[in-house]
Amino acid sequence: MRYESRDLEERSVLATAAKMCAAARTAPKARGIDRIETLVLTGEEKDKLADKMEEIFEATGEANAFFKRDAGNVRDSEAVVLIGTKKAYLGLTYCGFCGLENCGNCNQKGGSCAFDYVNLGIALSSAAVAAQMDFVDNRIMFSIGRAWMDMEGDDIVWFGIPLSVTGKSKYFDR
Repeated sequence: MRYESRDLEERSVLATAAKMCAAARTAPKARGIDRIETLVLTGEEKDKLADKMEEIFEATGEANAFFKRDAGNVRDSEAVVLIGTKKAYLGLTYCGFCGLENCGNCNQKGGSCAFDYVNLGIALSSAAVAAQMDFVDNRIMFSIGRAWMDMEGDDIVWFGIPLSVTGKSKYFDR
């Protein structure tokens, strides 16, 4: 049997995406409460995401030109890993990290728990390290997550990490 370079590289990207999802899942979480969600897009689904990113640029203008640039990165990538967190509260009676005095006040005023976003940041970092350890180029992008949130309309805050295996990172000289 013969395996061509490109086929093996595509397989490695999917294997890496799976490891990234595992890294996000096993990353430390405040009070051990896990609200992390993961998803991997390839092919047509990935291209629909890039289309949405371009739509956002068209609708919002030059101030958000990075949506168009990042859409090009998504199209040129083999896969995109999405990592998000559900909005909820830890139930603390003394914290204030959200800017309100406790979780009850945060919930009443529609605030967002700071710990969920800290947990998301740790999960994203763990996933990016997993990709780097597999020598797969990647970059954490807000724009991918924002576009996915517009497409899905759920109560999850998402970020995206495109993946690529080429001779030079698509995400370096932007």
